[in-house]
Amino acid sequence: MSGIFGILGLADTERVFAQTVGQKVIYDAIVRLLEMYNAELAQALGIFVEEETDAFKERYKLAGGGRLQRRGGQAPSGAVKAYGGYDIALPLEDFGAQMAGDDVALAYMTLQDIQRHLDTIFIQDAATVRFELLKALLNNTQRTFVDPLHGSLLVEPLANGDAVVYPPVLGSETEATDTHYLESGYAAANISDTNDPFPTMKDELEEHFGVVQGGGNLIAFINSAQRAKVGDLTDFDPIPSNYVIPGTQTPTPINLPQSVPGAVLGYHACGIWVVEWRSLPAAYMVAIDADAPAPLKVRVDPADTGLGRGLQLVAKDEQYPLESSHYRHRFGFGCGNRLNGVVMELGTGGTYTIPSGYS
Repeated sequence: MSGIFGILGLADTERVFAQTVGQKVIYDAIVRLLEMYNAELAQALGIFVEEETDAFKERYKLAGGGRLQRRGGQAPSGAVKAYGGYDIALPLEDFGAQMAGDDVALAYMTLQDIQRHLDTIFIQDAATVRFELLKALLNNTQRTFVDPLHGSLLVEPLANGDAVVYPPVLGSETEATDTHYLESGYAAANISDTNDPFPTMKDELEEHFGVVQGGGNLIAFINSAQRAKVGDLTDFDPIPSNYVIPGTQTPTPINLPQSVPGAVLGYHACGIWVVEWRSLPAAYMVAIDADAPAPLKVRVDPADTGLGRGLQLVAKDEQYPLESSHYRHRFGFGCGNRLNGVVMELGTGGTYTIPSGYS
């Protein structure tokens, strides 16, 4: 992403004081920088997000199951109505940061200083968005968000074995409950050809979204702590290094998934891409079907409020000798498509356990 120097057409080696450039020019440059940052962050995490919405609650509708009715003579068939579905709700929380200083500090502040402070806010914002996104995926319990306008809202996780009945899986004709929070039954250190988590995660997704001849667009995200063990699996074909030409007898994955956070490590023969994403807690894996509606929705403020979306520079306060700039990001994640996501804990506790800090 271009920095404030690029927007202003200056070399980043130049020592330029903020007072010399002018506050209006810097303000406009920061706004443009925020727009680029928000676009890049949305692209990086968009694979998990179906849509932005200003709705605080909605009905996620599902198809039904069963067979057609056997007809005889002129008897009409009974009316069929799809009635399945579940209610979802989305939180909307307010996060922020502030840049502040007195008149002396601001007089000596250079554009390099401003860029460094902005980078800090960008890093904090990206970390906050990642954490809230992962919390929405990794927490397997329904949680209550108290909305100041709409009261208590029930925010749902992925399918967690509750009373919601989902459409029949492949090979069945009956709607049923389901859970997509799994425990492997073995520790992360024991991943092997015998203890291979990927076929289980792949089957849990494909039973809902179908099997694609030649392999679909399933993606499993792992922590870097599991990279070595996954690389040792017989059924895993790694992405070749940019600096090494693979041998003529070496399988080489092609058509890599695009716009995913982390680095694509390779392809598992069961039919799933493996991506290393360091933000995931160690010993936890998340898999999704990139061709199905994404698991999460993100709630934002209605456009007619004028509050804006993404990280915003919302206010500048000047009260001699102090001056401050306030940055704000209002958003909230919740599950919409509760079937498009499988979380596996690599452990032996008997049941899935929410990772520390994500409750």
